[in-house]
Amino acid sequence: MSTTSTQWPASPLDAAEMAFTALISDPEPLSLDLDQLGPDVGLPTGVMTVLAVRDWLLAHRSSFEARDAVWVEMIRRARLNGPQWIIGAVGMALPALRRYTRQLCNGYQGDPDDIEAEVLAGFLAALRDHVDLARPAPYAGLCRAGWRAGFKLRQQAAEVTPVEDVEQVIGPRTPQIPYGHPDVLVNRAVRLGILDADDEQSYIDVRLGRRAIEPIADLRGLSTDALRMRLGRIDTRIAEALASGLLTGTASPLAAEALAAQAERRSKLRAASRRPAPEDTSRAAAVA
Repeated sequence: MSTTSTQWPASPLDAAEMAFTALISDPEPLSLDLDQLGPDVGLPTGVMTVLAVRDWLLAHRSSFEARDAVWVEMIRRARLNGPQWIIGAVGMALPALRRYTRQLCNGYQGDPDDIEAEVLAGFLAALRDHVDLARPAPYAGLCRAGWRAGFKLRQQAAEVTPVEDVEQVIGPRTPQIPYGHPDVLVNRAVRLGILDADDEQSYIDVRLGRRAIEPIADLRGLSTDALRMRLGRIDTRIAEALASGLLTGTASPLAAEALAAQAERRSKLRAASRRPAPEDTSRAAAVA
């Protein structure tokens, strides 16, 4: 890889490696404190650069608990702590991403850089939003997403039939109109009190948009576990409402009244949980 200090490589993965190399260079290389990742997962102790952690994981491929612990932390930081951790995560995965692109480019007639770009884009989309940290093997999920993106491009390229003049192609070319709008049901659930208005956008982002839950919880000032449990309870209420026909039919006045009462109780419970304890209030008054 021959580059100057002002020239980025044309290859997306070479460019990612160049950025990663700069990130791990002295004097302050990107590092992880492995002592914070749990004492029983089999990792070394102390602070290590992400490059050293990558080398350790490559040398201990069967240390699944250690790999999961490292990647849960890498994904969490990539989502919450800035772009340097996104570059760090890509750099940690570069050996696998390069292996996938070599496999996918075998016999491919197009530009290999296109395959690289798709593999990297699929990996980044999963890193940003689609891998659920509550499930095992998050690194495998990232890698599968990259592979699928590259494989899809290769399949599309194989299915393309070139024509001299697209206007002369016989047959319908109008895109199929998407059918169904789940967000309409979510909006109706809010109106009925099944889902609280404060939770509507979070529910749409996580459940319908498949966005990562960690940044959304952080933005709302909630812990990830608290928001995850809240969304799980909403899932249950929506499923019950669908089964009973409340969301797809007309709610009776009695049912609507009961739902409104439940929503009011939830609102009061949340307001009470946000109020300071009595001793804190008295202390604040004394200070004032």
